[in-house]
Amino acid sequence: MNRLFLSALALLLFMTSSTRGADVQIPVIKDGETQIIKELEDSDYWIRHDLWVETEFDLDGDGKLDRMHVSVTRPTQTDTQSLKLPVIYNSSPYFAGTTGDDDSYLWDARQELGDEPPQRSDAPEIEREGTRPIISKRHIKDWLPRGFVVVHSSAPGTGLSQGCPTIGDDPEALAPKAVIDWLCGRGKGFTEPFGGEPVEAYWSSGKVGMTGTSYNGTIPLAAATTGVEGLEVIIPVAPNTSYYHYYRSNGLVRHPGGYLGEDIDILYDFVHSGGNEETKAYCDCHIRDELMKAKQDRVTGDYNDFWYSRDYVHRIQGVKAAVLMAHAFNDWNVVPEHSIRIYQALKKNGVQTQLFMHQGGHGGPPPISMMNRWFTHYLYGEDNGVENDSKSWIVREGDEQTNPTEYPEYPHPWAKDVLFYPVAGAPQRGSLQLTPVEEPSTETLFDNFSFSGDALAQAEFTEHRLIYTTPELSEPVHLSGTPRIKLRMACDRPAANLSVWLVSLPWNDGKHSKITDNIITRGWADPQNTKSIRESEPLVPGQFYDVEFDLQPDDQMIAKGQQIGLMIFSSDRDFTLHPTPGTELTIDLQHTHLSLPVVGGTMQFKPEN
Repeated sequence: MNRLFLSALALLLFMTSSTRGADVQIPVIKDGETQIIKELEDSDYWIRHDLWVETEFDLDGDGKLDRMHVSVTRPTQTDTQSLKLPVIYNSSPYFAGTTGDDDSYLWDARQELGDEPPQRSDAPEIEREGTRPIISKRHIKDWLPRGFVVVHSSAPGTGLSQGCPTIGDDPEALAPKAVIDWLCGRGKGFTEPFGGEPVEAYWSSGKVGMTGTSYNGTIPLAAATTGVEGLEVIIPVAPNTSYYHYYRSNGLVRHPGGYLGEDIDILYDFVHSGGNEETKAYCDCHIRDELMKAKQDRVTGDYNDFWYSRDYVHRIQGVKAAVLMAHAFNDWNVVPEHSIRIYQALKKNGVQTQLFMHQGGHGGPPPISMMNRWFTHYLYGEDNGVENDSKSWIVREGDEQTNPTEYPEYPHPWAKDVLFYPVAGAPQRGSLQLTPVEEPSTETLFDNFSFSGDALAQAEFTEHRLIYTTPELSEPVHLSGTPRIKLRMACDRPAANLSVWLVSLPWNDGKHSKITDNIITRGWADPQNTKSIRESEPLVPGQFYDVEFDLQPDDQMIAKGQQIGLMIFSSDRDFTLHPTPGTELTIDLQHTHLSLPVVGGTMQFKPEN
């Protein structure tokens, strides 16, 4: 009886093994894209394992090189057929959990400008999530059935990865570089976080592509700046490319949309899920307290070497991988300049790059067919012509995100800067005209953070903002590029917030309003930083200063019948610090103008006959 049972079991195991080991053609490519292979779809036949990859740094001070926790999901055919496949790699500090929605430890935005911020509370402990060997399941169903191995890793100081979070800086580039080196046969992998047996990536073809969204999109760019061999292509989605541009704006302390009171030390606490009690305390002391809290400077908001080291535009010369940037024009968390500035720098350096932009909020990858063409070309070597595709892909208002419109470049080649000059009208609305103001003219507003920007834009009568509008548009106007404001202002105090919104009126306050209906773009600046964002100089009350800065990049169609409005105010309740209301700002209209990148130039604003 036992013999019969064992014989049947052996036959079943043989048949199962034969099915799992059946030869399949990998990849299958059609119309320049890898296709889903039926034999690779069943997750029961995937091989999953994890390991630790050794880096070149020791952040947690234990005298040993830190190791990153890595998980691998691959087709069983990598063993049964000895296949070597390209890798889709995703790294994150979020995989093991965060402090979640607890906002009790954020900085209090209610403070006077230039003062030391009030002390904040300690962050709660993170309850680590996840079980071995799976760090994450993201991207697996999309790419493994198409013939790719999918790899995940936890960032330094998170999950089962050793070290400390540095929130930018060298280690967040060197950690994924170490994993890529291991995938390409140059690095060291082990079965355990300490000691352990060597692990080789014998199933890797040595060609790696990276993707991810937000922080997970920052890490591919960080890795690419190292120039690591084998990283062929990256698709960063809404990446944070400069922590200064995330937490500051033109010398001003500015919080990311939806996260009032957050700063770089807060983000450290938000993700620091790794390490034991001893190494965690070491990281908190040396990285968070002695470095971040000491250098982030919530008093002046100035740029310094600490922020410079966390700005990837200064490392862009190292990028060799092809880059498909993806972002949204209405992302007020990681604002669109993060991708636009990198895209422009990559073009200048001759890197193969394209840009996908949509009209939504934070996140939103390119269509999977677009990503597929990129991965198929750069990881499988398929000559599908992706490098000759249009440089700019923009989802137009009302269109599905899977249906972007092609443009030869961003900004649109036909866009020209058009200057608009404000004409007095406070406390109601003034006008915007195409000719300079000839007579001296000033208008005054009073700061009050109690009123939201939305409320100020809709107000018919208020002393808390100045607003100037064009006539109703006789035809749709296409804006493409980066608006810029130049104004002359005086203040009755040594410091003030300065906020500028570009809006489309009348305001659509209906239940079905879209994100593109009214807020065209925004910008913020510290008037104390007129000379340099590295140097604040207290304002002399009553003295006029020239302040000039970019608003956020945009590409938007403003509908016929709307008016384009320039709104100038002080504290932006959702983004800036909240000083005591009452600061008085005076704007010299004769020396103020708005530059708008208009497709077709001034011809778009000529009145109908």
